[in-house]
Amino acid sequence: MNNLEGKSIGLVLSGGGIRGMAHIGLLKAMEAHGLEANVVSGSSVGALVGALYANANSIEEMLQFFKDTPLFQYSFFTFNKPGFIDTDRYFDIFKKYFPENSFASLKRKLFVLATDLMNGKEVAFYSGTLIRPLLASAALTPVFSPVEIEGILYADGGVMNNFPKEYVDGKCDIIIGCNVSIAGELQKKDLKNAWQLGTRVTSLAIYASCKDKLAACDIAIEPKELETIGVFDKKNIEKAYNLGYDYGMGAIEKFLSRESPTAAPNTK
Repeated sequence: MNNLEGKSIGLVLSGGGIRGMAHIGLLKAMEAHGLEANVVSGSSVGALVGALYANANSIEEMLQFFKDTPLFQYSFFTFNKPGFIDTDRYFDIFKKYFPENSFASLKRKLFVLATDLMNGKEVAFYSGTLIRPLLASAALTPVFSPVEIEGILYADGGVMNNFPKEYVDGKCDIIIGCNVSIAGELQKKDLKNAWQLGTRVTSLAIYASCKDKLAACDIAIEPKELETIGVFDKKNIEKAYNLGYDYGMGAIEKFLSRESPTAAPNTK
């Protein structure tokens, strides 16, 4: 049992590729403490995990989704769309998990962030059909092709808003956040070419937009060890999951002990 009974909870999940398996670890930690989110907001992999959670999939089913979904399947490569991989080829895979293909079928309120490439703005999807917004949110450029929805091309939600806390603000009593887009320290040897430099600048820009919003959450985790896991590194799915669980357990227990009316006063 916990002392948050009757309080509504909002959950914010960032983008970050395979590192986002830490989100599932956090969900396992929430489950262990009897915590359930009422509203979920996510970008990219955070939107995918959020959708599976809002769909009431089990922790095991969530992990299996990412283990089974191919990243670089040869037959998915495209030559007639911008991007290397045709994002639309994933539709049938997603349909197996979301057969009703609608936000209305979900058990929790969900906000899916995507980037409108044509008008240069973020868009939050929360009603209507579900799968195409999910595909758009996770369409990391330039690897995956943009997704067309009603004549507009959409891509990775993390481009404009990688930690969409705004969409749960004011809707919940408690906000839990998980950021897996880490930008820690680098050595000079790690910035030797244009690719490394460009990647570093992009990651710093994304992290800068996340850190203040993460700090404003009531319960927040940001496992630093995720830096050693590549965005497409599927062999480390379990490692990222376990990091999320360990950090989640620690952060939740710390918050609950602080909120408990029987907790001993801090005399330091």
